Amino acid sequence: QVQLVESGGGLVQAGGSLRLSCAASRRILSADVMGWYRQAPGKQREMVAFIAAVGDAGYADFVKGRFTVSRDVTKNTINLQMGGLIPEDTAVYYCKFSQAGQHYWGQGTQVNVSS
Repeated sequence: QVQLVESGGGLVQAGGSLRLSCAASRRILSADVMGWYRQAPGKQREMVAFIAAVGDAGYADFVKGRFTVSRDVTKNTINLQMGGLIPEDTAVYYCKFSQAGQHYWGQGTQVNVSS
């Protein structure tokens, strides 16, 4: 089992910034993919960003230019630097770790963006 612990959520005003972190209990391997998803009330969970241990990253269109995902293999963590936050970003953000066909989810961290 892989345990994921997210942190960094909170309440910010529109235009503000927030950094989310996800710490994994196991070493991140080169073939592993970790990502950030979010789910707002009444909406489907959606992919926000992902990054492989080798460094390839991708973003959903609605966060391009505003969010940056990074990794720190030595600490088994990934981060999501969020800037230019808008109220529509309000959601529970989840960390996902995919390894050898297995998928692991964190508990989620709440992000609230006020107008």
